[in-house]
Amino acid sequence: MRLAGTLTAGLLALLVGAGAAEAQSRIAFVDVQKVLVRSVSGLAAREQLEREKAQMQKEVDARKAEIDKLRDELEKKGLLLSAEAKREKEESFQRRVRDLRRLTEDYQKELEKKEQGLTQRILQELTGVIERVGKERGLLLVLEKRGASVIYGAAEADLTEEVIKAYDAEKGKK
Repeated sequence: MRLAGTLTAGLLALLVGAGAAEAQSRIAFVDVQKVLVRSVSGLAAREQLEREKAQMQKEVDARKAEIDKLRDELEKKGLLLSAEAKREKEESFQRRVRDLRRLTEDYQKELEKKEQGLTQRILQELTGVIERVGKERGLLLVLEKRGASVIYGAAEADLTEEVIKAYDAEKGKK
């Protein structure tokens, strides 16, 4: 909160000191979320996560099918089993249900961790691209649209598309 106030005070001083028209043309914003969704690297990261999620879902579905089969077996043959055999099957069933819950939670955590890592990597790469675009355009300040609470931004101040193109071009060279 304190940083936002300092930033706002600094912007106001800039606007007053440099003249509103000059400062306005030297301040821009980027919608980083849009870059993450529309850039080639962002799309590739999302596709990678979706592939891994599908693979994990197959494993979960297979285990769930085993559990369903065991449940059906317990319901149909439960009365015919001895008390000891029935208890063993019920324990096995409960153990498999617990294992499936744990597996599902582990997969969820793993996906979140991977998504966080991929996003962090892209954000680190983007920082350099945004700095370069900002310097090339002679900007004093580039804000993140969502994080900086930009209430209004003129279209000419939006660097998002330019940053996507520059980022894709830079990643294409590597």
